[in-house]
Amino acid sequence: MWALHGGGPRFMVVAPALSLGCPLSRRLPPLVALRAFEAVARLGGTRRAGEDLNVSHTVISRHLANLESWAGVRLVARDGRGLVLTPEGRRYHERIARALDLIAEATEELSPRGGAGEMRIFCVPGLAVRWLARRLSGLEAALPGVDIALQPADRSPDFRAGEADAEIAFDPAPAPGVAQCDLLAPRFFPVASPLFVERRGPFRAAADIAAAPLIHEDSREQWRRWLALAGLDAVPPLHGPRLWHADAAIEAALQGQGIALANSLLVGDDIAAGRLVEVLDSDIRLGTYRLRAPAALWETRDLTRLRRWLTVAVGASPLEERQA
Repeated sequence: MWALHGGGPRFMVVAPALSLGCPLSRRLPPLVALRAFEAVARLGGTRRAGEDLNVSHTVISRHLANLESWAGVRLVARDGRGLVLTPEGRRYHERIARALDLIAEATEELSPRGGAGEMRIFCVPGLAVRWLARRLSGLEAALPGVDIALQPADRSPDFRAGEADAEIAFDPAPAPGVAQCDLLAPRFFPVASPLFVERRGPFRAAADIAAAPLIHEDSREQWRRWLALAGLDAVPPLHGPRLWHADAAIEAALQGQGIALANSLLVGDDIAAGRLVEVLDSDIRLGTYRLRAPAALWETRDLTRLRRWLTVAVGASPLEERQA
């Protein structure tokens, strides 16, 4: 407070008081460590978190250690199957996940692409028809205000030409300027209609299946690989119709035409409803579904939401949990 006076009236100027009880800055941990922890908590491990953030799993582990050191609290613990959140870690993750979503949304709204628009998704035909199309309401709920354009396709889009915003592919080759993350390496197993199994079974070993009517996709190589991994030392010449796409092969199996090779995402609904049965119990994996998108758009709001929804949705298959 200062007193000013001269020849005129006296008056006082009061300087604003500094509130010494309020901190001048927030106590925040490094944002990169928060993102690493959130990815580990969401995806269940450092390797998948590293793929999600396009860094190595050792970098993720280092960020976790730094965050725990900064906070002075254990956030993750290791059990027999990998990393699990501690009670403190679970509570912390619930709150920071909401905060990071708010940051992502606010940032996305700064961009011309931040408002409602269209999400163009290329997807391998079998998965598009037999899994994703049946879950469109869940996908639309995860992407509010976004129009979904789903294109079943057995080729990758030209991202540089703007042909698609994202792609769900099976074992795609790496491409420059394209980011990707693993979604699921599902079990592959033989399926047939209950009536077919009753009429042509039982099928107790891989040799029994090799001698049965088989339904192929674009080639017979997938069946050859599966039979070899199932323990058949010498795979005989294989016959049967080639139907090119998984959805056509599975439809033929539903009609009792033979045995198709499928995975938990493609036939989980049909097995649960009793329309198909798993002919021979096995735990054979032939590849991985991956989400791909232009690297420059990988962290945008809608692609982040798509990635999170897919990660949860593909991991919910009870056929995968049974084999875990």
